Amino acid sequence: MTATAPRPAQRPRDLHEVKGWFPSLDQVLFDRFLTRQKRLGHRGDLLEMGAYLGKSAIFTAGYLRTDERFTVCDLFDAPAPDERNAAEARKSYATLTRVAFEQNYLAFHDALPDVVQGPTSLVPRHVAPDSCRFVHIDASHLYEHVAGDIDAARTALVPTGVVVLDDFRSEHTPGVAAATWEAVFVRGLRPVCLSTNRLYGTWGDPEPLQEELLADEEWRAGMHLSVQEIAGRRVLRFSGRPPNPAAPRSRYADEIRPSDAAAEPAKSAQSSAKPVKPAQSVPRRRSPVRRLAADVLPPVVTRAIRRRGGR
Repeated sequence: MTATAPRPAQRPRDLHEVKGWFPSLDQVLFDRFLTRQKRLGHRGDLLEMGAYLGKSAIFTAGYLRTDERFTVCDLFDAPAPDERNAAEARKSYATLTRVAFEQNYLAFHDALPDVVQGPTSLVPRHVAPDSCRFVHIDASHLYEHVAGDIDAARTALVPTGVVVLDDFRSEHTPGVAAATWEAVFVRGLRPVCLSTNRLYGTWGDPEPLQEELLADEEWRAGMHLSVQEIAGRRVLRFSGRPPNPAAPRSRYADEIRPSDAAAEPAKSAQSSAKPVKPAQSVPRRRSPVRRLAADVLPPVVTRAIRRRGGR
């Protein structure tokens, strides 16, 4: 008898079921930049540094063309390169494993990306210079590591490429903020726009990107836009919770689980139960004397008698 392969532990039915920090606002912005690159015929590979359980990687892979590569680099459950990085991994990513990432990813796509398991310092060995059109950085929160990731992204990107920096303004990630703004003021990174926690930038010209974002009012439905100026340069800031664009479909989208089956009879029984009418109060019968008083005496006297009776 042939043994049955074990069912994977990660069987997300939609992207929402994949754990991670990738809100709808950033999904809309990712879609906007990646769709624009396709529309304009921009060529290049995709790169993500720091994947966690795969939520943003699954989304990004939906824009990969057949002749392009998608490289994902993460420590997963491998040893960290230094003690500070190891402490960070133990605190924030204790449940992260490569198996969990791969199971999540394969729920939406037929083949895995090029996975580099290890520190992001390995990226230059696997990604050629001037080969990428889109890079997402969401790995370590330590300043030294983030600065290195930004350097790797600059080397990997084509001139029109876009880099996305996560956690650039979260209160628990000052190292990311320091490295991000250092890149803006010292290393030539040009911000295009900001979301709640991500900075979208380029080492090329941000003006065409910004002009398109400003011109399309229909696309901005559900978002709030403000135009900021930083050191004489325009920066767009988006906030809100816009509707998600079409996300990759999970192969388990129609799967019925025991919890669903148990909830359905309870729901049906609740909906078919006969509604209970609220109890109605029975009017109190008045004595003959009270009825006579109500008919004969003036209202003022009647109210006074009632108050005395109540006491």
